Amino acid sequence: MADEFMKGLVLFSLGALGWITFGAWYRTPSYYEVVQLVNAPEGVETVYGTIGVLTGDVFYWLMILGPLTFWVLIPISRELRSSVDGEAAN
Repeated sequence: MADEFMKGLVLFSLGALGWITFGAWYRTPSYYEVVQLVNAPEGVETVYGTIGVLTGDVFYWLMILGPLTFWVLIPISRELRSSVDGEAAN
């Protein structure tokens, strides 16, 4: 159980760090505005800029789906598997 927790925590931390980094580069027009990191990307006119915005989005979804997988989906699947195996043994 601790192994799954650490894997989820690492994916959350890595995703959050990447999302904040790429969000600061491509989605923050000014540090004095209230809305940051969730703005639409402005001034992205190169292929590298597009790749950076896409990478930021991938890190965002890694931050959301990584912990969800290791903290919720895997334990639920193990419980379902053990309950099905327990019913089959009876």
